Amino acid sequence: MTLFFPDLNVWLALSDSGHIHSRHAWNWMKSLPRDCRLVFSRYTQVGLLRLLVTPSVMGSAALTVGKAWGIFDRWLEDPRVEFYPEPRGVDVAFRRATAPFSAQKAAKAVGDCWLLAFASVIGAQLVTFDRALCDLSRKQGRAAVVPA
Repeated sequence: MTLFFPDLNVWLALSDSGHIHSRHAWNWMKSLPRDCRLVFSRYTQVGLLRLLVTPSVMGSAALTVGKAWGIFDRWLEDPRVEFYPEPRGVDVAFRRATAPFSAQKAAKAVGDCWLLAFASVIGAQLVTFDRALCDLSRKQGRAAVVPA
């Protein structure tokens, strides 16, 4: 079974039909084999909820917290989607992923490194529209999938 770990930008594109990448995300998801799994972590769960309720992200389509939870709950009804708790060993992988940035002020890198560490520890392929995250993934010896 293949595990995919979508980044927040992919979950948002799948959850909001008005998102610029929605069609690409859905085409990618429809192309997946039935036995694959898409993984939410606490980080991506909280991030999706936060983005769905934020007017500066969603504009007039911003949701209430209750409606955002409804979207998340519908995702979990899909047999291909699972919520994974934080795995053992992710802290070590996270520290290793952030090591190249240890002498920098790099706020975005911290979140990106968390995603890479989590994907690595659970054996999932990271899925993102973020080109910088794809480049970082390659530099750290992992390949990320870009939905097309």
